[in-house]
Amino acid sequence: MKASAFVYPWDVNGDPEAADRIAALGVRQATLASAYHSTRALTPRHPRHRIVTARHAAVLYPADARWEGRTLRPYPAGDWAPGDAFGEAAEALTGAGLDVHTWVVLAHNSRLGEEHPETSVVNVYGDRYPWAPCIAQPGTRAYLVDLAAEAAVRPGARGTELESLGWYGLAHLHAHDKIAGVGLGDAGQYLMSLCFCESCRQGYGDHGLDAGELAAAVRAAVEPVWRGAPSDGGWAGVEKLLGESRSAATRAWRDETARTLQETAVAAVRAAAPDGFQVLLHADPVSYHCGANAGVDPAHVLSVADGVVVPCTGGAGLLTPFAEQGREGAVLAANFTVVAGMGGSPGTLEQDARRAVEQGATQLRLYHAGLASDGDLEAVRAALARL
Repeated sequence: MKASAFVYPWDVNGDPEAADRIAALGVRQATLASAYHSTRALTPRHPRHRIVTARHAAVLYPADARWEGRTLRPYPAGDWAPGDAFGEAAEALTGAGLDVHTWVVLAHNSRLGEEHPETSVVNVYGDRYPWAPCIAQPGTRAYLVDLAAEAAVRPGARGTELESLGWYGLAHLHAHDKIAGVGLGDAGQYLMSLCFCESCRQGYGDHGLDAGELAAAVRAAVEPVWRGAPSDGGWAGVEKLLGESRSAATRAWRDETARTLQETAVAAVRAAAPDGFQVLLHADPVSYHCGANAGVDPAHVLSVADGVVVPCTGGAGLLTPFAEQGREGAVLAANFTVVAGMGGSPGTLEQDARRAVEQGATQLRLYHAGLASDGDLEAVRAALARL
């Protein structure tokens, strides 16, 4: 079974042993970040540094002329990934015998939201989420589509994995997060992730809802949750709080918006890519879910992309709706966190991977070769040798 390890350019550049070390894990591919959000990352084996602080979302290569004169444009990286950091790392990884695929983070950019607040999701109370660009806005959509095409199709890359190609909402690990005091549950998270920017208010209207009346209904629905009322139960919980017809109309608008963005972005990547270039989406099979693993309709997304990367650290059940589509040749990549300190279980990778295969997985993704300890990597190496 083909396995790929996620990697940052700063894991490789400046460390002459990094590429061979990653290849020695037994993986055949490196999924290398080319556009990534702000982060603070450990580099436990690097000869020059131990902590990398990427201060804002950035492209990890020199952006091209398509962005000249545009208000929304990608930010260059600072000293954490200077120059063509992606290209340098890709060359080293290819030299170690690995296929290189790009790893592109899209609708998740706090600096964009800070400098252009009008682009952000705005909740029913008027609070903006600067980390979450609203994917309904025409300018934001154009920016994301062009970023997808540019960041995905880098020299030497044989495919791409597009992360956060859909709605982002409230649930997000923001800097010094302190929002866990009230358990919102699945339904409350959905209601607090609904956007009420001008584009979304118009979209609700196109689906038969008065945006003002909807906003009042959402505030009324979520008010008991702030006082401790339960808001779980999946979509049935949303319908219980907001009502079936209103819930269905909001979901229709948001599903349509995400689907059309996914179609347009994948088409742009394919137009820029050579033949045989593989396009995967990080995905959750529940279309109303938000986040890095974008909520999708399984049948639709597998008709658009070559496959999906599905979070499986907590179990492989999310693979099933994709496998049930029976789409021949589709890549169903089970994504496992293999960093024990981040909640992963590298010691059970073999068993977890076998269960994922039973649920339909065709490939493995391992998060993350640069962040993992030596012990974690040894466990991964041993598991892959047995698979």
